[in-house]
Amino acid sequence: MVPDVSTGSDSRGLIAYLFGPGRRDEHTNPHIVAAWDMAGAPDPGRDPAATYSQLARRLDHHVDLRTRELGGKKPPRHVWHCPVRTAPGDRYLTDTEWAEVARRVVHATGIAPDGDEKACRWIAVRHADDHIHIMATTVRADGRRPRTHQDGRRAQAECRRIEAEFGLRRLKAGGLTAPRTPTGAERAKAERQGQTVTARQWLRERAYAVAAAVHTEADYFTVLQSLGIKVKTRLGPESGDVIGYSLAAPGDTNSAGEPIWYGGSKLAPDLSINRLRERLPHQEVADRPRFPADPAELWQNAIAAMQTAHTVLDSDDDAAAQLPAFGDALYNIASATRGPHRAELRAAASAFNRARRSATRADHQAAHALRQAAKELAYASTEPGGLAIALLFATVHLARAAANWHEQRGHEQQAAAADGAFRHLQAGYQQAAAPVLADLARRAPRAETARRFERELRAALPDHADRILADPSWTALTTTLAQAETAGHNPRRLLAEVGTRRDLDSAERPAEVLNWRITAQPNRRAQAARRRSTVSGTSSMSATPHPPVAPVAIRPEERGRHR
Repeated sequence: MVPDVSTGSDSRGLIAYLFGPGRRDEHTNPHIVAAWDMAGAPDPGRDPAATYSQLARRLDHHVDLRTRELGGKKPPRHVWHCPVRTAPGDRYLTDTEWAEVARRVVHATGIAPDGDEKACRWIAVRHADDHIHIMATTVRADGRRPRTHQDGRRAQAECRRIEAEFGLRRLKAGGLTAPRTPTGAERAKAERQGQTVTARQWLRERAYAVAAAVHTEADYFTVLQSLGIKVKTRLGPESGDVIGYSLAAPGDTNSAGEPIWYGGSKLAPDLSINRLRERLPHQEVADRPRFPADPAELWQNAIAAMQTAHTVLDSDDDAAAQLPAFGDALYNIASATRGPHRAELRAAASAFNRARRSATRADHQAAHALRQAAKELAYASTEPGGLAIALLFATVHLARAAANWHEQRGHEQQAAAADGAFRHLQAGYQQAAAPVLADLARRAPRAETARRFERELRAALPDHADRILADPSWTALTTTLAQAETAGHNPRRLLAEVGTRRDLDSAERPAEVLNWRITAQPNRRAQAARRRSTVSGTSSMSATPHPPVAPVAIRPEERGRHR
């Protein structure tokens, strides 16, 4: 059961909507199911003689009195509105049950506490099977305003209790970190235009992706504009600094042809200018790393940062900082990924947005390292197959750890979001890994070499050897071990090192786990060659610095979505 509290100042306009046909003729049999006074509330849905204006005057009675006391000045935003909707699949509620829901919500939110004879006037209108609209005017009979502090949160809590008592689907409790839900008008407009998402949602996704990829605040606005998104900044009157910003989607205009603007914080709390500045410096970073000579290092660095973040999340050491960093990383990994599984990675990044937000504010060196390593991927021109799968494998496990972290702290919606991201990542991983593992198995070394690797495995990981050998991925692992040996690794020492990083007992496919951990290991001989090159006077880093903006934060085919 979902309540959605908002405020306004047009009583009659809202009444006309509630009792009218709806924007798409979706309203059926509108009528009042509960009110401050059922006998004194004219019902235009059931009484042909009742008019919208009559009902508005009755609701506004105390507002009008207060307005005269204030010399003709109406109290600001005096109309309180709260639709309450059951979840898809819930049973049909009767009018009597909806009336009880309405009375409990106005009591819980402070609009009309039980037994308070001077409470605000309110009505609950039903015009569909699955929801009601509660409308109130927020001036009491004694002229005071009601105590509605945190009314949305209190409405949510009461709906959780109603769900349990009515036998309805138990929805997840919120954590005060969710982005603003698109309005009915926004959804209707998207449908009319044949769009699957609203302009607000479209802008939010692009803002997240760009913020994840760029290095400075200036780059953020530049890349957004390059995507056709209109940007409007608000400057401080004295300092002249940017103190806020708004975005408008291409082609998204009102009836007057003017752009429809959405403030950063209205897209999502962590897209406000202040939250952006926590991870984007105002000026260019002078010592920003340059491209490594070996492109594989970009992926290896990201994998190492992902593994470190996982360790921190498990240890609960300032763990909250890892969540937004991981959210940024998912966007950049999706941006750098090729292949059909990319759609799952994008879906995972979008799903994780709810899990990246936490009321806990913290910074951590591991989170910074993860964010920076993932940013480098936005500039990657190649995608090393095995390393890309190894990185994807690491994201699957970190998403699962994030879901567990939220679950342990009672963050139900965030845990559900992280679990959704985990499922998308798992699907993407399985789609991408299957052909790579099959190719590794086809290129397995000779039986004699495989038997030698088996001996090395039993010596390095005696407690896990039998399960690893029984894993169907063992054949692929022998190919990876052979490649690692050629690159300068000692198989026994390598197996011992990667096998003790995290307990293998709970892994369903331990050979697969070891395969990707070994894949992520740096090439020892290549590293030695680069060190020799450095000694001889040739830098091991490219002389070309990063371009000022991320070229693949959003692909060209995604642009103009709302044109």
